[in-house]
Amino acid sequence: MKHRKIASVDQDTGEILEGVVVYCGVKQNPYSTGWVMNSQEALELLATDKELTGENYRVLLLLLSRLDFENWIQITQSEIAEKLDMRKQNVSRAISLLELKGILLRGPKVGRSYAFRLNPYFGWKGKVKNLNDYRNKEHDKWTKEQIKNNKKPTRIK
Repeated sequence: MKHRKIASVDQDTGEILEGVVVYCGVKQNPYSTGWVMNSQEALELLATDKELTGENYRVLLLLLSRLDFENWIQITQSEIAEKLDMRKQNVSRAISLLELKGILLRGPKVGRSYAFRLNPYFGWKGKVKNLNDYRNKEHDKWTKEQIKNNKKPTRIK
């Protein structure tokens, strides 16, 4: 059998190009419009927390459905109440509890309401490198606080 050498030709210049062009196609996202990485340990914490009940979970799930990159969430309590057919006071109470438990982190005020972030230890939407940068920054901040308070720094989870 004769050994063949395969090459491509540049149609504009006529130049012979070594190698083979390989078409890989377009990468498809099986999750359609969005996805979130979650910590299984954090999911167990949420599932076993007896203070979190139906309305709290409903609000959390809606907030997770609106999660933007870097874990930012921007939605008004009125919109949450309308979407979930809940009273605004109940939405406010659920958000306060989620914030108290450290699941939600309060961000800057945007208009008349606050933006929130999902605590990255519960889940992440975005590049893994950015999650690692965030965790390193938070660990450094926590360590400095421990040293300032004359405590021996230990590793945080």
